[in-house]
Amino acid sequence: RDPGATGREAGMTTGDRASLVRRPDASNRATLLELLFDVVFVAAIALVSMIIAENGRWSDTGHTLLLFMAIWWTWSITSVTTDFYDPEQRPLQIVLMVTALGAVGTAATLPRAAEGHSLIFAIAYVTPHLVRGIILVGALHRYRHKAQERAARFLFWFAVSGILWLLGAMMPGQPHWWLWATAVAIEYVSTGARFPTPWLGRVPVDQYEKVTEHLGERYQQFVILALGDIILVPTLKISVSDFAAPRLAGFVTAFITMLLLWQLYVYRSGSILNLTRRQRARAARLAPYTHLVTLTGVLFVAAGADRVIQKPTGETPPREVTLMLIGPALFILGRAFFTYRLDAGVPWHRLAWLPVLAVMVPFASGLPSVLVTAVAALVLAAVVVSDLIHDRWRQKTQLRE
Repeated sequence: RDPGATGREAGMTTGDRASLVRRPDASNRATLLELLFDVVFVAAIALVSMIIAENGRWSDTGHTLLLFMAIWWTWSITSVTTDFYDPEQRPLQIVLMVTALGAVGTAATLPRAAEGHSLIFAIAYVTPHLVRGIILVGALHRYRHKAQERAARFLFWFAVSGILWLLGAMMPGQPHWWLWATAVAIEYVSTGARFPTPWLGRVPVDQYEKVTEHLGERYQQFVILALGDIILVPTLKISVSDFAAPRLAGFVTAFITMLLLWQLYVYRSGSILNLTRRQRARAARLAPYTHLVTLTGVLFVAAGADRVIQKPTGETPPREVTLMLIGPALFILGRAFFTYRLDAGVPWHRLAWLPVLAVMVPFASGLPSVLVTAVAALVLAAVVVSDLIHDRWRQKTQLRE
């Protein structure tokens, strides 16, 4: 038996704070608690898509997307935390549980966050971030360790943004969206700038190089779960509706669209996970932003499918047309930019189809919604076919060389 392994197990069972840091030989598989954590956030995403479907104005949609950006950032930062620290440890499990509870609170208050529940939303959002930082800094207080400094940086910046979240909710009238928008901007910019903190500086770039395949797996698992919302919402709606032919056609189209987006996401995902240390560091810093674009596309596709089930025939309002067509475009763009920034080249064979979706926007308002989504699905199918053709061409080129 390996004596070192015995020592590590002893550290795990006795609560050695140094063992909070994920070991290099730790499993890359998500823990069961992490998967449960994902389910809570996917439920929040389903609710966001339903709210977007019901919004009548673009301003309301913008407010909903701002709240979604906050919810997504909670998931993203927590996943980075469980990649850097060991999610099997009790402090990290407490962090996951508190964050999941906060996600339930933010999801429950989403429909009325702009009316009477803005303070509850703000508290449910801010609390997990502060609790995470306090637990980690406290658990590592005996050690002058980079892990503690990293946790302290997270805590500092979320304390700064948390003040704005609470102020925006407590001021008279509706939530002050400009304060909440500033808070979200602080979180996104500080993360991109590597959390510059007084007396601590910024997170060293080499720390990002230590991320494991666990983080890549977490992103893939979450996106696959989120894709299920495209068919979840239509299933709930069609179960209480009549099964008229146009509605059934919209339901089947939503299912096919989900499968096509899945194919577009998993295309070459194995090669993306097999990265150099430099590429892995870049991916860790880039993924939260590109996946935000990708998931926003999923939200719009799910919202469009929701509208199709409710009204499959008749003219489609311009706002709904935009949702149905911009959703697939955002999904393709988010994935393409991520691939490009990892030195995998620009997927022109995918981007070439985006003008087709753009050209349709001004002219599709006179079409029934079921037909609009069907055309969008055909474009996605064409992108998948172009992937296959591109692969064959690349294989032939490699053989010739």
